[in-house]
Amino acid sequence: VQLVESGGGLVQSGGSLRLSCATSGFVFRNYDMSWYRQAPGKEREWVAFISMGGTNTNYAASVKGRFTISRDDAKNTVYLQMNNLKPEDTAVYYCKVTKWNRDYWGQGTHVSVST
Repeated sequence: VQLVESGGGLVQSGGSLRLSCATSGFVFRNYDMSWYRQAPGKEREWVAFISMGGTNTNYAASVKGRFTISRDDAKNTVYLQMNNLKPEDTAVYYCKVTKWNRDYWGQGTHVSVST
């Protein structure tokens, strides 16, 4: 199983970024996917969830209405569209899949939001 995040960077407050997580090594369309983030000095926290098929999504209260999770099963990729970014969104963002009760993570992509 491999997960590779990309799309992070430095953006001003109020700006937007689109993160991607390209996957391989498992049948992507059969698995739920999630995004997490870890800010400096803080624990990793869940951000968003999308079910297999994309019919169900869920978001942390802190990002609801600003972030959108989506998936492209043809490309084995999950996305996180982040709008109206705030300085408190600064973190390393990770995608995750759970397969046979084991969590697999990517290496993360860094998002930095300046005031």
